[in-house]
Amino acid sequence: MEATNVADNRFRDVITTESELRRIVGSPNRWMTSRILHRLDQKCRRFIANSPFVVVGSVGAGGLIDVSPKGDPPGFVQVLDDWTLVLPDRAGNRRVDTLCNVLANPQVGLIFLVPGRRETLRVFGRAVIVRDQEVRKMVAGGDRTPELALVVAVERAFFHCSRCITRSKLWDFTNGTVGTASSFEAVRFPAISE
Repeated sequence: MEATNVADNRFRDVITTESELRRIVGSPNRWMTSRILHRLDQKCRRFIANSPFVVVGSVGAGGLIDVSPKGDPPGFVQVLDDWTLVLPDRAGNRRVDTLCNVLANPQVGLIFLVPGRRETLRVFGRAVIVRDQEVRKMVAGGDRTPELALVVAVERAFFHCSRCITRSKLWDFTNGTVGTASSFEAVRFPAISE
């Protein structure tokens, strides 16, 4: 099956320039753009230390985009200093999409989530894959040291506003509406092997 060009003739009024886009949505909020950091401050470090889940975005040589979820107990991503993060590469399905992409294009984007917190932390930088024993020991899970670690040199970081988490009711487990744990209990999701 051939992929469809999203900008084909099926749609009218397709936005093709930033100036068109800005006429509709306006300029970025100055308060938000002033909050972009070029290093990890103490608030970023605390958020990462409490995060059991991060999504890593990368782009390969051919432009193929990958977004991979990574999770472990809070603190599994280590901050080496204000400009450096380390993520373990835990044994899994062996697809290693992110790692293959990093070999071709080191630019990565990460979104950290902390259960119960409405904001997310976005981090962007350049990554390398390392086998340095000391670095891998820092991100060991129990007595298991990963074979590889992803080291990210931070270029930008900022906290993303809470509206998307609030609207989705991601952490609202009380009212049984869509987006809550109780609604998911009613739906049987087949296992990947099914």
